[in-house]
Order: sequence, then C-alpha cells, then structure tokens
Amino acid sequence: MHHDARDFAPAARASLGDARLQQALARIPIKFVQGRARAADEFGDFEALREAGRRVRDTVLADLAGWLEKFEAAAVARGVQVHWAEDAADACRIVADIARAAGCRRAVKSKSMVSEEIGLNAALAAAGVEVVETDLGEYVIQLAGERPSHIVAPIIHKDRAAVAELFETHHARERPDPAWRDDIAGLTREAREELRPRFLAADLGISGANFLVAETGSAMIVTNEGNGRLCTTLPRVHVAVTGIEKVVPTLDDAATLVRLLTRSATGQPISNYVSILTGPKDAGGAEGPDEMHVVLLDNGRSRLSADPALKPMLRCIRCGACMNHCPVYQAIGGHPYGWVYPGPMGAVLAPHLLGLEAAPDLPQAATLCGQCEVACPVKIPLPEMLRMLRERQAEAGLQSGRTRLAFRLWGALALRPSRYARVTGWIVRGLRLLARGGQLRGRSGWFSGRTLPAPAGRTFQALYAERQRAAGKETTR
Repeated sequence: MHHDARDFAPAARASLGDARLQQALARIPIKFVQGRARAADEFGDFEALREAGRRVRDTVLADLAGWLEKFEAAAVARGVQVHWAEDAADACRIVADIARAAGCRRAVKSKSMVSEEIGLNAALAAAGVEVVETDLGEYVIQLAGERPSHIVAPIIHKDRAAVAELFETHHARERPDPAWRDDIAGLTREAREELRPRFLAADLGISGANFLVAETGSAMIVTNEGNGRLCTTLPRVHVAVTGIEKVVPTLDDAATLVRLLTRSATGQPISNYVSILTGPKDAGGAEGPDEMHVVLLDNGRSRLSADPALKPMLRCIRCGACMNHCPVYQAIGGHPYGWVYPGPMGAVLAPHLLGLEAAPDLPQAATLCGQCEVACPVKIPLPEMLRMLRERQAEAGLQSGRTRLAFRLWGALALRPSRYARVTGWIVRGLRLLARGGQLRGRSGWFSGRTLPAPAGRTFQALYAERQRAAGKETTR
C-alpha cells in the first residue's frame, strides 16, 4: 500500500470506498478527539499550557543554531557522540557507519517517524544489519510491508482480524483455541513473546527523540509500551536519530511540552514511560549502552526555518492532534497522503520537503475548517500555511489547466458585480431546474453518496439590491 504523494486523489477515492478502512477510521473521534477534550478539561487552564508550549518552541526557533550548539556541548561532555546529517542519505550513511564500526548486525528500533522519513530500515538492510521494529504498531506494519498511516497510532487502519492474519502468516506456532483471533491481550502477548528474544540478541538499539534538552545534553523519549527503554538500554550501542528542531532549552521546558504531548496525542495525563537518556553507562555501570550517538537531521528543516511564513511548522511536537481533528483525515486515513507525515501537518511538510511539484494535491487536501489549529498544542497556524502553499502553487503555475481557467473566469466576474449578479442568478435558476425533490444528485465524484440542497429563494445580490433600493441608496454596478 505504498502511494506517492502525487497519487493523493485516486488513493483518497479508493480509501472512501474501502468499507473495512472506514470502520477502522470511525474510531478516531471516539478514541482521540474525545480523549483529548477530556484530558484538556481535566487539566484546567489548558489554553495557558498551550501558550506556554508555543513560547518554548518559538524561543528555540529564534536561535535554533545556538540551542543546538549548547545541546552538542552538553551531550559531548557526557560522553555522547553527536553527528550532523544534512539529508536522509547522510543520516543513513552515518548510522550504517556506526553499526559497521561497532560490528553490529542485529538492531531493535523503537517508533521513530524521522527514521521512516529517511528510509533507515532499508538503508541498514542494504548494509547487512537486520532491523526489527519493536513498537507493537510498527511491528505489525513491518510484517505487513506497509507505511504507518498515523504518526502516533501507526495501525489505526487495521482491525484485530487483520493483525491476526499477519501473525498467523509470520509466527510459526500452535494455536489450539480457535478464539485466539479475537483475543487482543493474547495477540499482544504473542508479539511480546516474539520480540523479547530480539531485544536480548540485539547489539544496536535505535530510537528517535521527542525532545533534546540543551542544558543537560539529554535525549528524551515518551512511549507507552516500554520498548523504547529496552531499545536504548539493552544493546551495547544506542543511536538516537532526530530532527534538529527537537531541541528545547531546559528540562522544565521539556516537561511543559510532555504535558501537552500526551494529552494532545492520546488523551493521557502522562505516558507510561518517559526516559531521559544522558550519555552511555559509566565505567563499571550495570545499565545502559557502551556507546551513545545522537544524529541531528536537517533534511530541509533549515530551509523551513528560513521561510517566515512556514517557520512555525517547526514548532510541531508530533502529537497527531491535527490529523485526529481533520475531517479529511478522518474520512481517508493516512496512506493517501503518500508520505511519512499525513494529515494537515503532512500537507504542509510534504510540499515543502519534497517540493510542490511532488505533492500537488496536498495543499488542497483540507477544508480549511480550522480544527487542526484549534487542536494544535503549540498553536501552529496550519490553515494559513495551507492557503499560503495554494498561493505559491498558483504563482508557480502548478495548478491544473481546469483550475486556472475556473479561477480566471471567477476573477473576471467578481471584478464586475453586475455581471456576477446576473450570472449567479442564471446558475441558481439552472440548479433549481436540475434538482429533484429539492436536492441536487449525481453518480460520481463529490456526489457519490451525497446530495446537495438546491439553492432556495433569491440570491444575496438580489436581496441586497432590494434592501438598498428600499433605503433609497444605489448599489454598485
């Protein structure tokens, strides 16, 4: 199920017709939207917390290079080896070189969207390193050979039957009880039993980092399954790969953002595990890796930082709240977006990082209802950014010929109010003639499964002109 970002429209249509997917996506408003609302209410002044989070992120973005240098100095002082990667290929090469130098052949990995962004698993496989995903959702995705469809819940598009089918295919074991397919706890236990030997055998652990703390040189990861802690403490080498925007000044700042992250992502006041990783284990220490590396990935983020209109996108803490609240994402899921980051944040990031030509439909993949901005814990103005990208598409001549013609005609009419009123009056009368039972119907496109009420009454222009005449005023023609 690998789509290209150019395939958004046909992939979205396919998703709308997938009954099994639609049943799975129906869980989003219940599980995530209601959960976030409840957690925000229970916190109290959640708006004040959002504002505090925005200030933390903007403080960092005002001097990103300076905070990264402070992080590097503190991390190196605690024995961490810090690497700078300009792009995806650079980051993959660095991690492969680390594995090669340390003689690592078996890796376990906790959930990391940055590693998905750079295609790390494939690069390590090419370098002779076996990588096993250990987050339950990511493990299922790896078995299925798919991409995650959500940045927090990677298998939101799958039901328990689909998971059972994958386990039956990939796990060789006897299952005497025919009810095993419906036993969620049993399926989870089976995955744990498959993964535990992999943890014990691994010599390389790979993670992302939710935040990098400049004052201590620490990498912080937030998980619910405990696999992140196993990945970062059991293998003798730990590599954290993360974007340069994840740095925060202090542990207090990180705590502020974690309060926002867990409530916005899963509706939890705190996740089950919060790990603060500060260097390799001490000489003679019993716990932790012998080596700890942090790979700081740019991959277009510096360019984003230099764009005043899109720079606030770097505030993102990857909670997924924007996609949970997006009516487009709720209808089609994540795969039609065709890249690692779906939903409104992906519709901004993909055109920037891949190029507008490579993701032509994504700026249009939003209703601009504003729910994403309302739910964003760090107040990213996503609708404004999507409008900006649409403007840049138009300026670059990247819209379809049909779209350009439609806007040209609309502009010609909108500049001449009398013609606009006359033409819209004709359209209203025409739509009434086409309606059946007061509803406009069709068999394809937007009308598949929908009807649209026919225009009722008179046009706004006609009503306004009548009111002006009654008041003794003239209307503009």
